[in-house]
Amino acid sequence: MHVLVIGSGLAGINAALLASEFADVTLLNKSALEETNTNRAQGGIAAAITALDHPSVHAQDTIRAGAGLCDPQAVNALTADGAAAIDRLLQLGVNFDRAPDGQLALATEGAHSTPRVLHAGGDQTGVHIQSALVGRLAEADVDVQTGVAVSDLAIEAGRCVGAVTDRREAILADAVVLATGGAGALYRTTTNPPNATGDGIALAFRAGALVRDVEFVQFHPTALVNDGSAFLISEALRGDGAVLLDARGDRFMTNVHPDAELAPRSVVAQAITETMRRDGADHVSLDISHLDSDYVRHRFPGVYRGALKQGHDITAGPIPVAPAAHYHMGGVYTDIDGCTTVPGLYAAGECASTGAHGANRVASNSLLEAAVFSARAVEAVRGGPGPAEMPVDDIKTLRIHPQGCASSWHSLRQTMNDFVGITRTEDQLQRAIARFDEWSDLHEGSSDASLPLATLTARLIAEAALQRTETRGSHLRLDHPDTNPDWQRHSLWQLARE
Repeated sequence: MHVLVIGSGLAGINAALLASEFADVTLLNKSALEETNTNRAQGGIAAAITALDHPSVHAQDTIRAGAGLCDPQAVNALTADGAAAIDRLLQLGVNFDRAPDGQLALATEGAHSTPRVLHAGGDQTGVHIQSALVGRLAEADVDVQTGVAVSDLAIEAGRCVGAVTDRREAILADAVVLATGGAGALYRTTTNPPNATGDGIALAFRAGALVRDVEFVQFHPTALVNDGSAFLISEALRGDGAVLLDARGDRFMTNVHPDAELAPRSVVAQAITETMRRDGADHVSLDISHLDSDYVRHRFPGVYRGALKQGHDITAGPIPVAPAAHYHMGGVYTDIDGCTTVPGLYAAGECASTGAHGANRVASNSLLEAAVFSARAVEAVRGGPGPAEMPVDDIKTLRIHPQGCASSWHSLRQTMNDFVGITRTEDQLQRAIARFDEWSDLHEGSSDASLPLATLTARLIAEAALQRTETRGSHLRLDHPDTNPDWQRHSLWQLARE
């Protein structure tokens, strides 16, 4: 049996390692192995692992933040498998931080009702996880190919049988696992690496798979923004007592939500955006300088050094922050075993939509999702079940040229920033779609295999955002500011066949 894994973050490498126990495995990544969102993750990974916590409580917290769109079955799978996922990461060599008594150290982050966030290196959890995985991958019997982009999936008689690379090579496989990560780099201002361009969603959509909830793009509330680049300021700082201040130096989150700075991310991001608009400012301030400076440097070494490189000392006073594109709740529709609606095609991690996050992901559930559902997907590959059942929600078809391509990366990212950003209106979204229409016949001009895929994923986000005429979770429509009970349903999209 041959399994092809596309992507090298936590979901991709974990899937490759598990699949190598019973199959020949090829792992492709269009960039270096370490250029992933996993590697950039700071705060940690959430799981109910103590006697004072329980998966059902973790599930309740997740559902409460998901704005009515969490799939309870997916949430239960995510939280119930949490402890096993942590055990596996420990076995793979991830050295999570320990408390003085030797027990795993646990932190609190937004929307979690109890400390359950494991971290490593203070605020360098992703670096530790990625390093351990890459080390194990080097020892495994896996054919690893970097610098190889996938331009299309190979479909034969309705089944995914492999992929075609940008080198015009066909790699045949009995199963393909998409683990291509997020789509934050569709935006000019993002915390993601440049290769997080939503390729997996477009590949699956072209192949006939359903995609779901693509309008839900989470903007991290606190990024240190400098000329478009955004350095992530972990939510863990707010978990430790950092406060948000407006242009007058006043704390404003206490008037917005009972949990103040630890409210769900969409609430904090929206409040920051509205405060910036009110004050005519391009940022608010985050202040943790009231804590002991030695403690802050030890607890958040990565944030401290990263901010210092940008000219800001987090121990000395408030620093400027603003929301930046961070995480994509939408993705390739899967069941709780990673099966898509196309036989032979599986998806896990950020590129997948299991329904576990609903309309607003809880902090530190993303690494857990990657670990849990990549393992479940490989078990599905081993067991050979059929594709995911078609959902009962209405499915919209999109009749577009699936090969259309933006004129440049800059044009695509600026369009998404300007018209499909943290807040949206019908006029903005229509203008974005008009631009996509202009680009629809430009597919012959790009030598970059990812640009046509990124353009398609971006268009899907814009189309879905236009259709959802309400504000829910991370989807903020200024012209429809209220949550509409009629829209408490998923959005599903499929390519219209001629």
